[in-house]
Amino acid sequence: MIKKLNLFTIIFIFLAKFSYAAEVNVFSARHYDSDLQLYEKFTAKTGIKVNVVSGKDKALEKRIIEEAESSKADLYITSDAGRLGDLDSKGFFQNSITPAIELAVPSNFRSQNWTGISKRARIFYYDPNKISLEDLNGISYEDLADKKWKGKIVIRKSNNIYNQSLVASLIKNNGKDQTQQWAKNLVSNFARKPKGNDRAQILAVAAGEAELAIANTYYYALMLSGQKGEDQKKAALKVLPFFPNQNDRGAHMNVSGGGILKNSPNPQNAKKLLEFLLTKEAQEHIVNNTFEYPMLESVKPHPIVQKMGMNFKQDLTTKVDDYQKNQADALEIMLKAGWK
Repeated sequence: MIKKLNLFTIIFIFLAKFSYAAEVNVFSARHYDSDLQLYEKFTAKTGIKVNVVSGKDKALEKRIIEEAESSKADLYITSDAGRLGDLDSKGFFQNSITPAIELAVPSNFRSQNWTGISKRARIFYYDPNKISLEDLNGISYEDLADKKWKGKIVIRKSNNIYNQSLVASLIKNNGKDQTQQWAKNLVSNFARKPKGNDRAQILAVAAGEAELAIANTYYYALMLSGQKGEDQKKAALKVLPFFPNQNDRGAHMNVSGGGILKNSPNPQNAKKLLEFLLTKEAQEHIVNNTFEYPMLESVKPHPIVQKMGMNFKQDLTTKVDDYQKNQADALEIMLKAGWK
């Protein structure tokens, strides 16, 4: 009887360990139902169950930091390199780069401890009835400080992480002093006080409240898709996209990405999931549902995104890992310039 009990106990412990090992716990600040569908595909292929905790970045980071070694989180996924870099700077990631990831992702779109999964560009949107292509020929982010744009530009608030990463990239390329003057001049060119999300900036141009907006590419494509309603689709059709800095480093790029947490109980499963997200199947799923750019060159963006232009020059020299390093200075510069 005792032997049978011992055997039962051993089997129970083995099965419990196997069950525990066949899972991966994802903390995600990306709010796409399509991501959940992608995780289901991963489970069907590998047998590894994906448990997802969704939330805003600050709340998820707070939980990870507070739980420390007792945290069950394996993989942290979010929508900005600056956010990934921030958590990494606090020592909460381990090395997440496998040979497969290293092969799939260019070095400027990853760090040692986290990797980009998909890309987006932060570009200009203009009213073609008020601005011609000749006006934009050769234009850069830096040129938006010119007085010719006074009262014509809209962009969201300084507390927006996408803006902070953009300014951080300018600091990396132009230095802090020059970027401070740029921000001061840019603010003087605002058509209104910053408010709303990226789509609100595009809507402002369509409504004639401004002539040029700065926003991420997938927001514009989302509007064109009609998923945000017919009114937003009609508004998006009134404006056109423009990719700046084509004569030098290229358009500012950012990533959605993920990293394996230092205290991950299932790091090998987390690596498998990261690698899966960078397969052709997963990349096609991502871009066709979120309108982001694929990380893999072999995968084409969504047809709507393709129509925006496929041959633009991306900034491949500024490492996205540098955004976090300059983000505190970026916010300081923006606030000092009066960028509310």
